[in-house]
Amino acid sequence: MVALSIGIAFAVRLLLVLLFLPFSALDKILNFRGAVGQARERVASTGLARALILAGLFVEVVMSAGILTGIADRAAAFVLAGYCGVTALLWKQFWRPGDFWAGGDSKGRGLFWDFLKNVALAGGFLLITFGTGADTVRLFLADPLASSQPYRTTPVSTPVRTSP
Repeated sequence: MVALSIGIAFAVRLLLVLLFLPFSALDKILNFRGAVGQARERVASTGLARALILAGLFVEVVMSAGILTGIADRAAAFVLAGYCGVTALLWKQFWRPGDFWAGGDSKGRGLFWDFLKNVALAGGFLLITFGTGADTVRLFLADPLASSQPYRTTPVSTPVRTSP
């Protein structure tokens, strides 16, 4: 039963980060020029676009690893929630094409669903960050780098810090 509990806890976290690690991170590595080109749609300089893609790659790999291992997982989830929000606002602007209310399939409607997916992912990451109860918000604010100890099988009253 303990192995099943740990396996389910890991699988749930893996489902949350699967989009980023390995898929989006690998796409940024294998298609770096294309990723920079997409970033150039929102920023003026190629240098800044490269920096944004490298920062995104760092966030996707390191924060996903933190969530999977439980090391500073709350802080990592908080960063990924912000990353999802920023990505939604910068690259999923469903209001820009102007065809959202047009009948049938439109670019605006497609972006709208992508926008909502990003917002929903942010919500999932915030559940890791703050937990499911009002008291767990206080625990996060008291020590944001503490682990939620996702693979612990006995009750714990406060998270244990696993990073400096």
